[in-house]
Amino acid sequence: MNEKKLIEFTQALIRQTGLSGEEKAVVEVITAEMRNLGFDRVWVDANGSTIGIIEGAQPGPTILLDAHCDTVGIAPGSTWTHDPFAAEIVDGYMYGRGTADMKGALAAMVYGAAAADRSKLRGRIAVSATVLEEVMEGVSLKTVMDEVRPDFVVIGEATELNFNRGGRGRAEIHLETIGKPAHSSSPHLGINAVHLMTKVITGFDEIPLPSDPLLDPAILALTDIISDPYPGYSVVPSRCRVTYDRRLLPGETFDDVLNAIKHLPNVDVATLHVVIAEGEHSAYTGAVLRGPKFFPAWVFAEDHPFVLRSLSGLKSAGLNPQIRAYRFCTNGAYSAGHANIRTVGFGPAAEGDAHVVDERIALFELISAAQGYTGIIESVLGGG
Repeated sequence: MNEKKLIEFTQALIRQTGLSGEEKAVVEVITAEMRNLGFDRVWVDANGSTIGIIEGAQPGPTILLDAHCDTVGIAPGSTWTHDPFAAEIVDGYMYGRGTADMKGALAAMVYGAAAADRSKLRGRIAVSATVLEEVMEGVSLKTVMDEVRPDFVVIGEATELNFNRGGRGRAEIHLETIGKPAHSSSPHLGINAVHLMTKVITGFDEIPLPSDPLLDPAILALTDIISDPYPGYSVVPSRCRVTYDRRLLPGETFDDVLNAIKHLPNVDVATLHVVIAEGEHSAYTGAVLRGPKFFPAWVFAEDHPFVLRSLSGLKSAGLNPQIRAYRFCTNGAYSAGHANIRTVGFGPAAEGDAHVVDERIALFELISAAQGYTGIIESVLGGG
């Protein structure tokens, strides 16, 4: 593996901005690099995600390595000490938006796949650089998987070079209370929708949340609240909407999440509307991705054959990973949570490195991740 070229490729990715729905320039860089490295087939799907294929010497299963190529933006007023799009290297770290989340992992996947010994592989390698993950986890991966039909999936989100065999899911819940408008000088003539919502919110502390020995407890967090009309000039608000972020555990369903709220003692179902939010986002190709914002959790047993093979591959690459799980939601919500395809996670950087000022990745982790991906591929497709 050419480590210098890997680092330069990562820098090229960082220097191209790629907000969700604006990834075209980044995709062009990835597509060109895959072709330069000798991938057998490279194409861009309807959503704008890049897919590259490497064929092994013999037929067999398909392993898909997936990393998203979109990033969050730069928060207004934030002060970076390194230009977020210069990919500057200082003291063994590369700085820039997307280094940790997750253009570094993407670059390592491309180079790790290209470094695999094809003569020893039974099956094929697919690498995908998916779009729009930051806004709807797994939705664009579905399109990739429909075309590639993988038997195994490796998610490249940050693990600090450890090994994840599961991940929390996520649901976005909208609650709406409907009151009755009135002049604020005569509030008794109306029904204040905010007061109705306050009664609901106070009951949320009573909702029992499950826990998992690997993934820890589920989470329910209020993320916004707004009344209507807004601003409210001399009027009692007749509508109030609240959004909750619910971090899911394996096996939890739509009904589990919604019924826990609807059955609270303070809830009047006649005045409260509770739904899972619907997402709709446009890709840079013009495709529109839609779907409920319910992204299931997933987990595979520690002794699952794919888990064991993947771990063996990482150890053969000189790594000694701990076994963990993602605390946040990833594209694995689709591959494992919806499609039930065998999925694991491995990547450079830490979960806490994402979306921060002066985001960075250690060069040794970038290189080690690429070596780890090669190890996983050769262990899973090696046929031994």
